Amino acid sequence: MSKKILIVEDGIVEANNLRIILETAGFTVSGMVDSYEKTIAFLENESPDLVLLDIFLTGVKTGIDIARILKERNIAFIYLSANSNKEILEMAKVTEPYGFLVKPFRKKDILIALDIANYLHEQKQTIRDRETFLATFEKPSTFTGIIGSSAPLLKVLHLVKVVAPTDTSVLILGESGTGKEGIAENIHATSARKNKPLIKVNCAALPANLIESELFGHERGAFTGANEQRIGKFEQAQKGTIFLDEIGEMPIDLQVKLLRVLQEREIDRVGGKGSIKVDIRIIAATNVDLEKEVLEGRFRMDLYYRLNVFPIQMPPLRDRKTDIPELAAYFLDRFSRLNSLRPKRLSETAINNLLSYSWPGNIRELQHLLERTALLTPGDTITEIALPHNSPGPVNIPAPAAPGVMTIKEMEIEHIKSVLQLCNGKIYGPGGAAEILKLPYSTLISRIKKLGIKTEKYYR
Repeated sequence: MSKKILIVEDGIVEANNLRIILETAGFTVSGMVDSYEKTIAFLENESPDLVLLDIFLTGVKTGIDIARILKERNIAFIYLSANSNKEILEMAKVTEPYGFLVKPFRKKDILIALDIANYLHEQKQTIRDRETFLATFEKPSTFTGIIGSSAPLLKVLHLVKVVAPTDTSVLILGESGTGKEGIAENIHATSARKNKPLIKVNCAALPANLIESELFGHERGAFTGANEQRIGKFEQAQKGTIFLDEIGEMPIDLQVKLLRVLQEREIDRVGGKGSIKVDIRIIAATNVDLEKEVLEGRFRMDLYYRLNVFPIQMPPLRDRKTDIPELAAYFLDRFSRLNSLRPKRLSETAINNLLSYSWPGNIRELQHLLERTALLTPGDTITEIALPHNSPGPVNIPAPAAPGVMTIKEMEIEHIKSVLQLCNGKIYGPGGAAEILKLPYSTLISRIKKLGIKTEKYYR
């Protein structure tokens, strides 16, 4: 039976375009209304399967007011307009929509959003509470490198299972070291594009003056030093997937060009004379609050909503501590095999020590700590782990710095500068600043850029 869809949109042209797209795809448009009052009147007589809901409507009340009623009646809905401020966005999120669609609409995006919304709504109908969900959902055997079975992790894997077969864009959010890249790899590996390339790009690690050429390629002679044609990352990912890590670090002028790729599915090489069509899936990841970046003018709102079609929030390790014993055993076993060492196991005391720590560096910090401990432990059993100092007690807000006393930011700048000087400007690799500071090199590069540190002066 055809799904009945109600369109709530005060733009006549947009509403009619939606109707044509839906009816051509086999859906039944049961109504088209443009205000809160007309929507309520419609719902008194009919119950649609799904509502496409504009946030800003004719009249005083908004689509968010309608969403609250739809949620009470268990009617699925997708927001149509996301061009709003942070306060409106937060209010919209509370209503738990089944998706966002950004104007102008593309047929493919609409149909994918409807498929995902329909699937999620059916899951919600059959799975009434969290316990039942966790009891019925099993980690797919096709996932690789995913260790653990905690509730927060299973929730993420459920979303991966939903979105992987589609071509929709995915935005993976979470702190550094939570495993965002591993999730991106599994989305690609369980998609229809699995036999095509997965191209990974760390936006924070690309030099600002070369990032456009790296992403979109360039023609010979496009600029000084362009002695031959270069195929960019987007073309390399043709028919496959491109993973844009640290997307929050992308320069604002490049964000405009990425938005065009998402909208038009075409790129322009630097120095090129024509556009090149690309058939790719985009997965992005970030450890920064993009909504805050939008409000402060460092990230385009329209790009944010284009990327945020299907967000996946990665839980920090402190919220999935039941996975720590399994993760620890996995890292120790892998490290021993790769380095031809005798297998080591953790004592109960050592495991309890791991569980007592808050892991600000998440899974990556756990892995590095265990590898270091394995090297320093002579026997087969690890009984002691030298955890970093970690005092999760109450936080005292410091008084303003006295004259002549450096702020925390100034201290951080000086500390990074001193390490860069010690390393002769080398950031990553053996003996690099990232290794000395015990930071992922991408995180260190991000900090250097945000703090305005010029690295060139430290090379000798």
